[in-house]
Amino acid sequence: MLKITHLSRLILATLLSISFAKTVNAKPTTTLTVVVDGINNQKGEICMGVYSSHKGFPFNTNAVVKSACVESTGGSLTHVFSGLKPGNYAVAVMDDQNGDRKLNKDFLGIPQEGFGISQNPTVSIVTGTPKFHNASFLLIRNQNTTINILMKYSLDS
Repeated sequence: MLKITHLSRLILATLLSISFAKTVNAKPTTTLTVVVDGINNQKGEICMGVYSSHKGFPFNTNAVVKSACVESTGGSLTHVFSGLKPGNYAVAVMDDQNGDRKLNKDFLGIPQEGFGISQNPTVSIVTGTPKFHNASFLLIRNQNTTINILMKYSLDS
């Protein structure tokens, strides 16, 4: 009976060390909370994309690392993205009123639906589309981050 008890302890110790090894080797992730304010519409969806580089930012939805569309119900909404690795990110948001999941623009390229960009950069005819480095922010390992984005329904003056 003594041998079975010793063997049980050895197996238990081995299993515990394996489970701790997996915990130590797990890739650290962070949580990003996106708060969107200034939503003018009570219908449609607020769609957002999280980008990890300048490639495709802010219009190419194939370049996002995380995305979500949330039903618009009021002037503000909050959405949480989890499982992101530490690094630089930028977020683009749009008020999709017609359900096509694209930011509709007029013939001059001016948005016809509401939009927002992390860091809330100026968007005007002079400044043009914001660059990734002007909209990016740092996610730090094991730290939850909250960003606030203000919806725009016209270009800045």
